[in-house]
Amino acid sequence: MWAMQLFISSSMLAELQQLALAAMPQEICGLLFGRDGRVNAYREAQNVADDPLRHFEIDPAILITAERDQRDGGEPILGYYHSHPGGPVDPSQTDADSAAPDGRLWLILNGQDAAAWHATKNGEIYGRFGAMLLDCLDAKGQTAAE
Repeated sequence: MWAMQLFISSSMLAELQQLALAAMPQEICGLLFGRDGRVNAYREAQNVADDPLRHFEIDPAILITAERDQRDGGEPILGYYHSHPGGPVDPSQTDADSAAPDGRLWLILNGQDAAAWHATKNGEIYGRFGAMLLDCLDAKGQTAAE
């Protein structure tokens, strides 16, 4: 388990924000990979939700492949990202209803803002999510606080 802080490079976060902007008004989604609260990579996934304007569902084939790769020694899945086009970056009740209390993180972005959450039992938001500190790293790996 990682600390309640998520580290992501500012360039990677900017890439994800651009993907969110380009897909509007649909929600985007994908997987985040890394260790110890540090995102090392992401993988885009097709949003296969019935209504991608209001919901997201990661393509199960992408998720199954990533889980298999992880079991075979590949990069661990830290969590998921998705967008709330034109909306707040707080988890919705729908997000909470679909989130497993597995401790994985959820990065929610809207093309401008972003926030990190961890899915947990008895979280303070909808009984499912706890807030995480989101810290962007610059090209040298230094955080905004350093």
